[in-house]
Amino acid sequence: MADTYDVVVIGGGPGGYNCAIRAGQLGLKVACVEMRGTLGGTCLNVGCIPSKALLHASELYEAAQTDFAKMGIKIDKVGLDLPAMLAQKDEAVDGLTKGVEFLFKKNKVDYVIGKGRIAGKGQVVVTDAEGKETTLATKNIVIATGSEVTPLPGVEIDEERVVSSTGALSLKSVPKKLVLIGAGVIGLELGSVWRRLGAEVTVIEYLDRILPGMDGEVAKNAQRLLKKQGMDFKLGRKVTGVEKLKSKLKVSTEAASGGKEEILDADVVLVCIGRRPYTEGLGLETVGIEADKRGFIANDHFKTSAEGVWVVGDTTYGPMLAHKAEDEGVACAERIAGKAGHVNYDAIPGVVYTLPEIASVGATEEQLKEQGRKYKVGKFPFMANSRARTNHETDGFVKILADAETDEILGAHMIGKAAGEMIAEVVLAMEFKAASEDIARTCHAHPTLSEAVRQAAMGVEGWTMQM
Repeated sequence: MADTYDVVVIGGGPGGYNCAIRAGQLGLKVACVEMRGTLGGTCLNVGCIPSKALLHASELYEAAQTDFAKMGIKIDKVGLDLPAMLAQKDEAVDGLTKGVEFLFKKNKVDYVIGKGRIAGKGQVVVTDAEGKETTLATKNIVIATGSEVTPLPGVEIDEERVVSSTGALSLKSVPKKLVLIGAGVIGLELGSVWRRLGAEVTVIEYLDRILPGMDGEVAKNAQRLLKKQGMDFKLGRKVTGVEKLKSKLKVSTEAASGGKEEILDADVVLVCIGRRPYTEGLGLETVGIEADKRGFIANDHFKTSAEGVWVVGDTTYGPMLAHKAEDEGVACAERIAGKAGHVNYDAIPGVVYTLPEIASVGATEEQLKEQGRKYKVGKFPFMANSRARTNHETDGFVKILADAETDEILGAHMIGKAAGEMIAEVVLAMEFKAASEDIARTCHAHPTLSEAVRQAAMGVEGWTMQM
C-alpha cells in the first residue's frame, strides 16, 4: 500500500479528470482511477467529441453537394470516403485523450489504470486487466464513474446492426434505412450524421414531441426543420421488438397507449433512449451509501451520506452533461481543499448539435407558466439578421425570457447556426443576474449572428430595430 492520498477520484471522465487536475493545482496528493485505458470518459472517447467530428464532416459533405453551387462554387463530383472520415474522428479523440494525460503529469496527478471500487472508509481497490489488485489509501474518495447507455427491454444491442450511440460512431457502411429509437439530443445528432451521408432515417419517439424538456416552441421548430431535411418522425409510438433477419431488421412498433401495430424495415437500428448512472461493482455498500431506484447517488454540495466520500457528474442528480460534470468536479476539489466551490445550476446551458444548432439555458416558457411567474418574451428571427441572410443560414430564432417586474433574465432558447456558441453570452449574463436591458444596451459587432441575441433582448421591452 502506497502513502495515503488526499484524494482518489474513481473515473477519468469530464467530472473526474477536472476534479483530479484542480485538486493537483491546489497542492493535494491525487490519484485518478480509470478502467477504460484512455482518459476522457464517454464524452471524449465515444460521445461528445467523436460525434462532433462526424457532425462537422457530414455537414461539409452535404454542403458540397447542395449549397456550394448556389454560392458560385463548382465541384465536378463529391464522393464519400467513410474510412477516412472515421479516421479523422479517431485522430481527434486520440490527440485529446493524450492531452488529458499530459495535464495529469503537469499537475502531478497519478493515473491508475484499472477498475476502482470502494472497499471501506478511505480504501479504494483497483483491479487491472490481468486481475491484479492494488489498494489505495486516501482521505477523500470522489465518485465520478459517469453513466452508461440505458438498454431497451426486449432489444439486444450488438453494436453492429442494433447499435447504441457507441456503435453508431463506427458503422462500417452507410445504412440504406436507419431506424432511430428516441428523439432526444444524442439520437437526433447521430441520426443527422447518417442522414447526411445517405441513410433514410425514421425516428420513433414514445412521447408526442421531440427533445423532451426543451422549450416547446424551439422543439416544434426543430422538428419542422429536421423533417424538411429528410428525417421522418413517428411520435407517440413505442418499439416492442427488433427481429434480426439475414438481410434486414424488422422493427415492431405500436401506439404508446397500446395497439395499432406497425412494422418497419431497417438495415441498422440505433437505440438512444437515454443514459443511466454507472455504479456497477462500485462497493457503495461498504461505506453505507445507497443509490436511489434509478441508480443516482444523493449529495449535499457533492458530499454523500458517507464521511469522506463525494460524488460528481452523471452519477448524481442534474443534467447529464459533460460541462455540468466539469464544473462539479472543479467545485468538489475546491471544497475538499477547504475553499468555497460552487455550481449555479440555473445557468447550465444545453446544446443540440444538429443543423441548425439548438441551445438553451434557464427556464422554459412551460416551466415559468407552471410556476405562475410573470415574464416577458423577446424574440428575433435569423431571417432578419444581416449575417444570416448573407450566409444563407436564416433558419431559426432567438428567444429571451425575462421577469416581468425586475427584467432579470430567466431563460434563453435559440435555434440557428452557431447557437451553441451564442448561448454563452446569455449564460454569462445570467451568472451575473443581468437584466435583458443589459444585453440590449451592450454593443455587438455588425454584421454578426450574435446581434440576434441583442435584438431578442431589445424585444423584451419592444424596441427591436434591425433587419
